[in-house]
Amino acid sequence: MELVVTNHVTLDGVMQAPAGADEDPRGGFEHGGWAAANADEVMAKAMGEGMARGGALLFGRRTYEKMAAFWPHQPADNPYAKVINERDKYVASRTLEQPLAWANATLLDGDAADLLQSLIRRDLVDRWVLLIHPLVLGTGLRLFPDGGAPARLRLTDSITTTTGVVIATYERA
Repeated sequence: MELVVTNHVTLDGVMQAPAGADEDPRGGFEHGGWAAANADEVMAKAMGEGMARGGALLFGRRTYEKMAAFWPHQPADNPYAKVINERDKYVASRTLEQPLAWANATLLDGDAADLLQSLIRRDLVDRWVLLIHPLVLGTGLRLFPDGGAPARLRLTDSITTTTGVVIATYERA
């Protein structure tokens, strides 16, 4: 099974709270919702094609809670909602309990305090799909923090949106 990470990042590597102002205020982060202004049809098409490839979804608790509060309540004719709601979902959390409210969601056993960083440290990511926004925030949680695990990657695809977002796909070198 291939593990693919899809993530929005700024030019300075910030990944915190791209979707909404109140998404993740940890550390006093005040720039939530920074990715919304760059959404366009090119990005929607690329993300739709990625979702059409299939596979299960893996979330940490924080992302799961945000997604589960939104996607099950979208109209049935929304193509993203249909796919996300029907997909198998795995959730890493120390605090959530069974049963999970969202359809096809399974709680994983174990401690994954920071899921993405745990996967990176263990070199478990096979492919990265990074939506690199033409924006520098100067503060916030970064995708690759100082002291992280080194990795050599090779670019396998890139698309530039009408708003200047580069959707870059990398695989292990």
